[in-house]
Amino acid sequence: MRTWYRTTIGGLPRLYWYLWTGMLINRVGGFVALVLSLYLTSARHLAIPVAGLVVGLYGIGGIAGVLLGGVLADRWGRRPTLLLAHFGAVAVLAGLIVARPIPAIAVLAALLGMMHAMPGPAFVAAIVDVTPADDRSRAFNLQFWAFNLGMAVASVLAGALAEVSFTLLFAVDAAGTLLTALLILGKVHETRPAHRATATSAGGLHTALTDRAYMLFVGLSLLLAVLSTQTSTILPLAITADGLRPSAYGSVVAYAALLIVVGQLFVPRLIGRWRKGTALAVANVLLGLGFAAVSLADGILGYLAAATVWTAGSMIAAPPNAAVIAELSPEALRGRYQSVFYLTFPAAGFIAPAAGGVSLQYLGAWHWIVCGALGLIAAAGHLLIQPARERRVAAQLAAAEEFAVPVGG
Repeated sequence: MRTWYRTTIGGLPRLYWYLWTGMLINRVGGFVALVLSLYLTSARHLAIPVAGLVVGLYGIGGIAGVLLGGVLADRWGRRPTLLLAHFGAVAVLAGLIVARPIPAIAVLAALLGMMHAMPGPAFVAAIVDVTPADDRSRAFNLQFWAFNLGMAVASVLAGALAEVSFTLLFAVDAAGTLLTALLILGKVHETRPAHRATATSAGGLHTALTDRAYMLFVGLSLLLAVLSTQTSTILPLAITADGLRPSAYGSVVAYAALLIVVGQLFVPRLIGRWRKGTALAVANVLLGLGFAAVSLADGILGYLAAATVWTAGSMIAAPPNAAVIAELSPEALRGRYQSVFYLTFPAAGFIAPAAGGVSLQYLGAWHWIVCGALGLIAAAGHLLIQPARERRVAAQLAAAEEFAVPVGG
């Protein structure tokens, strides 16, 4: 029996903290994507449409990386997938430092998007593997906190390094990625359950895509993602339309990030006794109300007040969201189920600006009321599917316990 991840620190397995540290380092150093368009236009002197196309290739690579990462995490294992993605990203970043032809930069941008997206399903599947079910909510809450802390630090570093040297920026990003790879190589063992390691007939991506209970949850999660993506797509347009300076938008985003860093650690105690569907319903209501409040905002204080509400919703949603995915994912297909869920982010990244831009143009402030309605619809959906999902999870646990009982035991 393997016991290498049984030692706990702060009530969570030691291996979880290695994974957590790797994600934090990687996120702090992962700032190339934040300034890729700036690099292409200022350092490589590409026209804005061409730079936009290259950045779009990064996004397409990300979609492929999510799916590939989920499949490889189940077939090869979590550790090989993480090592391939991180060492591969180091190589691609090194290539971007020296690449000059536009076609080469475009190919490398797509590969970087793939390598950056691949670790997500493997990281989360590994956390599920090693963390007891009762501790997963806290584990995912800490993961969400680390992600946002890393993003906040990365944003500051990206701006500072871009003003000094893009070559230095790429080199520091590669160094952080390499450090994560070495941490995984030295400290992270394979976590894929041994008795499932050879389960080649357990299903594939189609299993997740045809899982009605899971896809209903993913659909509702897509609504949440579309709402959350308003902050990076449509909100800047609304703020500037009110005559505020771009720095006002930066202040709102920084304030929201600060709220998460300060408040996220208290969320598990707040929602610890709530049913997961109930917590997700409350989260979507707060997200909806927060964005609906933007319709009333015409100054920085109004936007900060609205950000307080929608950020509270984001914080409450993170732990139960991840825990539900873990509950519904078959053990042998955890990576694939995670990859299907991760597709909601690039999908929201397309839907939010495409539909939101049209909505804002023709509906004006009513666009934010529509966002509020979407939050209420998602909340109602979570409450409606909660009983059936809980029955399924209970049945899966009962079946697992029956399977675990030795014959004649």
